[in-house]
Amino acid sequence: MEGFGVHTSMWTMNWDREGAETAVKSAAEYKMDFVEIPMLNPSAIDAPHTRALLEKYQMRAMCSLGLPEQAWASKHPTAAIEYLKIALDKTSEIGSEGLSGVTFGGIGERSGHPPTEKELENVARVLEAAAAYAKQKNLLFGIEPVNRYENHLINTGWQAVQMIERVGADNIFVHLDTYHMNIEEKGAGNGILDAREHLKYIHLSESDRGTPGEGCCDWDEIFATLAAINFKGGLAMESFINMPPEIAYGLSVWRPVAESYQEVMDKGLPFLRNKARQYRLVR
Repeated sequence: MEGFGVHTSMWTMNWDREGAETAVKSAAEYKMDFVEIPMLNPSAIDAPHTRALLEKYQMRAMCSLGLPEQAWASKHPTAAIEYLKIALDKTSEIGSEGLSGVTFGGIGERSGHPPTEKELENVARVLEAAAAYAKQKNLLFGIEPVNRYENHLINTGWQAVQMIERVGADNIFVHLDTYHMNIEEKGAGNGILDAREHLKYIHLSESDRGTPGEGCCDWDEIFATLAAINFKGGLAMESFINMPPEIAYGLSVWRPVAESYQEVMDKGLPFLRNKARQYRLVR
C-alpha cells in the first residue's frame, strides 16, 4: 500500500451500499490513491458491490477494525481468530490489499492493569493464526498501537515490534497513528524509528482528531523522520467526522472535532500533501 489515502469515516462509518457509494465517490473526487474501509460488521458488507465501486473509480483499499468484546484476543482467542478470518475473507472478496487496525484487541479494552503474560500469549496466538490465514489469501496484516485510554495491550511502536517479533510472521506490519503517537511516544520521530523495519502504514491524524495542521502534532518531525527512513507505505488521512455512538464512546470523542468533512478535506488534505511533497515522500 503506497500513496495518499483517507479513512472513510470522513463520510460514513456505516458501510452499507449508500455509505460505500458516498465514500468511494468522494475520495475519488479528492484524488485519493486509496480508501480505508472500516469493518464494524464484516459479515454485513456487500463485497461484490464494494468491489465494483472500487473498480469503477480505480480506487485501491485497505480495511481496518477493532475486535468486538466477545472476540477480544486477550480473553477469547478462539473467537478472535474466527472473527478475523471472517474479516479477512471479506477483505479479500472486496479486493482490498490488507487488513489492519486494532486487530489484537478492542477499542475501549482496558483491564485496569498492565497486560499479563497470559493476555500477551493469547494475543500472539491470535495474530499468528490470523497472519497465516492472511498469507494464504495474499493479504497484508497490520497491528495499530493505540493510546492507553483505548487499550492496555499495545500502545507504542516498540511494543508493536515486540509482538511482531514474538509472532514471527513475515506479513505482519506496524500501522502507526500520529494521534496515538502524540500521546504515547517519547517524540513522534522516536516512534517511527522504533517501528521502521516493520512500518508500512500510518494514520495522519491531528492531536484532537480534527483538521491536520490545526493541533499539536509536530508534522515536520513526523514527515522528516518518515523521509529519513525512506518510508514507502500508505499515508492515510484520518479524522472522525461521522461516528455511531458506540464508536464515539470507545474513542472518547464527546464533541465535534471539525465543523464538516469539507473543512478537514479542504484545509487538512492540502496541508498534509504539501508537507509530504516538502519532505519528498510524494511528488
